[in-house]
Amino acid sequence: MPLPPGLELSAAGDDNRPVRQLVRDFTAKHVMPVAADLDASPRFPAEIYREMAKAGLFGITVPEELGGAGARALDYLHVMEGLSFGYASVADQCGLVELVGTLLTKHGTPDQQREFLGPLLRADRFCAYALTEAGAGSDLRGVSTRARPDGDGWILDGEKVFIHNAPVADFATVLARTGDSYSVFLVDLDANGVSRTYREHKMGQRASQVGGLAFESVRLPAGALLGGLGEGFTLMTSVLARGRLGISGLSLGISRAAITAATEQAETRTAFGRPIGANQGVAFPIADAAAEYRAAFLLAEDAARRLDQGQEDAAAACSMAKLYASEACVRHADMAVQVFGGSGYIQGYLPERLYRDARITRIYEGTSEIQRLIISRWLMDTRGGTR
Repeated sequence: MPLPPGLELSAAGDDNRPVRQLVRDFTAKHVMPVAADLDASPRFPAEIYREMAKAGLFGITVPEELGGAGARALDYLHVMEGLSFGYASVADQCGLVELVGTLLTKHGTPDQQREFLGPLLRADRFCAYALTEAGAGSDLRGVSTRARPDGDGWILDGEKVFIHNAPVADFATVLARTGDSYSVFLVDLDANGVSRTYREHKMGQRASQVGGLAFESVRLPAGALLGGLGEGFTLMTSVLARGRLGISGLSLGISRAAITAATEQAETRTAFGRPIGANQGVAFPIADAAAEYRAAFLLAEDAARRLDQGQEDAAAACSMAKLYASEACVRHADMAVQVFGGSGYIQGYLPERLYRDARITRIYEGTSEIQRLIISRWLMDTRGGTR
């Protein structure tokens, strides 16, 4: 059964309520009724994404004149949380479009924006964000994909793995070596020499497609270069903080779904003649999870505001939010399984799916260990910079 909106623990002001209501209504109508089927299939729900585009839920912070919603990072956080409450895979697509849309907004030429950004925000074309390779995950300096000059264009060779949307995307932003530096290219995935090499079968977030891409002597026009030559790391790292904020929201949505499900179970399931929630052994873990959820949400909202204001500590704040929210959501999904008991371990019961969906949040957009490294380096650089 679909869950009710449940917890309302955000500290957002009244100006954010219309956005949250829009997402709540969209999720209840388009996402929650099909989430279990999408997990079981799993398939790419293009029809949902086209409805999201119509509702203005793609390109949350992309300016309106370029086809986006023209909203804030704070709004983006709440959109991700609300969508993920229904199903994390759907929020994952929103986050991917936000990252690529931001790159095209800030660094794309007018021609690139017409060819790629507009269709992306209308869900006429789907994107991939192609960084990871077999020898380059957290350390992107291990990237071996190469683009070499050829006449007035480029020749691209290499292979990418664990790429979100690789099996279904129409184009990709590809990080490649260009001599001694790195650059980003916009690659049509139907071009000669491009292969979709495989599709992963994942533990969770199963409707979010992941796979590999191979490039064999792919001819790229001069206009495929996104941003300046040699600016690849600058471009890709410029959106990492926003990506981590998005995963904070996605993690929070899983947490809220887990807490809501556990609370309902505690109120309706009886044992020894009374609801199981009357037992502190059941009630207290739910209370702890609710407190953690609120703390994580406040941390993420603070990070979003810092990002909106362009504060220099915004990246560290987003890493803190991502670290805390993702680690907490795994605990909260585990708690929900425990409250449901044996049924929480059975396919078809919500906690089982939430538990699988939660685990990846500690890994993608930078592992928890990478977030700790970023935070600790920021602390050392600012000599305890809690400012």
